[in-house]
Amino acid sequence: MKSEDTPVLLDHAGTDALIQSITEQISLHSFDVNDTALLRQMIECLGDSRGLMRLRFAQTLGSIGETATPLLVDALLHHLNPVVRRAAGKTLALICDPDTVPSLLYALLNDEDTVVKGSAVGALAKMGEASVPALLGILADPVQPQSTKGHAAWALGFIGAEAAPFLEEAIKSDSIDVRCATVGAIAHLAQERGDARAAQLLVSTLSDVDPNVRSEAASAIGKMAYQPALPNLILALSDPDGEVRRTAAVSLGKLGDRSALPPLELLLTDELEPVRVLAKLAIAKIQSTS
Repeated sequence: MKSEDTPVLLDHAGTDALIQSITEQISLHSFDVNDTALLRQMIECLGDSRGLMRLRFAQTLGSIGETATPLLVDALLHHLNPVVRRAAGKTLALICDPDTVPSLLYALLNDEDTVVKGSAVGALAKMGEASVPALLGILADPVQPQSTKGHAAWALGFIGAEAAPFLEEAIKSDSIDVRCATVGAIAHLAQERGDARAAQLLVSTLSDVDPNVRSEAASAIGKMAYQPALPNLILALSDPDGEVRRTAAVSLGKLGDRSALPPLELLLTDELEPVRVLAKLAIAKIQSTS
């Protein structure tokens, strides 16, 4: 295993013997973290056909830490086997080295395998604050497809509290996609930390100039069941955009406050059938919970 030759994927027996040997070396504190050939062979074993074996190698490489990072990055970006690239991304998520953010970003934007993209964005989410500028950059880029922006929005919400320093500025972005994703991240933060400032920032987005952002905000408030937003949601029932009215009605139903009944009843004659239907359902829900 000291050779620098390109490693090959071992058969199951060889892979089993290798992981057993490595486990023993680690337990005896005799594992050589500078044995590049051995590390490369371990990464090659991330392509094993058995999911549990791939997991064992990923966890072992993760425990080795940043010594393995350059080789994992190389595998993520260049290995011909997508199974290895996927596992390399997941292993980098275990190590959480912020220096890998550019490589993970490249994989997210350029790899042809959707699972590799998912592994890369999962690792970016685990990096926390270090990934936030890159994720916001994806959301602000008009060239990026909605699927990629959806990945970035999910990661931003997952990061939660560590993204907080960026959110107040991001909610003022000229990009609608950035503001929509920021609404979700702010809502997650408000729930995660019981952050009253974040909750009020979320409520303020109900007056955003874009109806998509207003609708996202109304939906997030409903999921939180944030009672102080009741007057703002009632005002949103008069929004010129039908989707905002629809979402506000649903959220008021979740809040369950009877003071919302009269304005909801006005929506029973709304010009849009979906709004009328959901207003009726919200009224029934409030009446039943009351």
